[in-house]
Amino acid sequence: MALRNIVTEGDDILRKRSREVNEINDRIIMILDDMLETMRYYNGVGIAAPQVGVLKRIFIVEVEDQLFELINPEIVEESGSYVDEEACLSVPGVIGIVDRPNYVKIKGLNRNGEEVVYEGKDFLAKAFCHEYDHLNGTLFIDKATDIRNVE
Repeated sequence: MALRNIVTEGDDILRKRSREVNEINDRIIMILDDMLETMRYYNGVGIAAPQVGVLKRIFIVEVEDQLFELINPEIVEESGSYVDEEACLSVPGVIGIVDRPNYVKIKGLNRNGEEVVYEGKDFLAKAFCHEYDHLNGTLFIDKATDIRNVE
């Protein structure tokens, strides 16, 4: 595993749609491992591959000691509303209020190439949506209100 640099707002990669992963190989596993190490180092809750300079449809979320790794994720169901503050490793020093679904069902592949389906409510649903947006070139500040700088 290796600590990777976080790509920050202003870098074009954050505004591009990530490419599908066609084969889960040692390189993809290494990216997942590096993303996890990087996310934990920077005290993040989630991280998407574009945030470490890799334009692939991969993200991870870790909430309450449960790790979710998703390759080629797809949101298949969402409902409700969950309004909360958000921040992002790629937009340091900024927070804003974002309205996300309070329920999300998401499917994708795990590191073994097996299909997985996860359901998230409230904070977990927010995290899934936040990271999923990264794969489509969208940052939380594109959807946020009451955007402000924090120390």
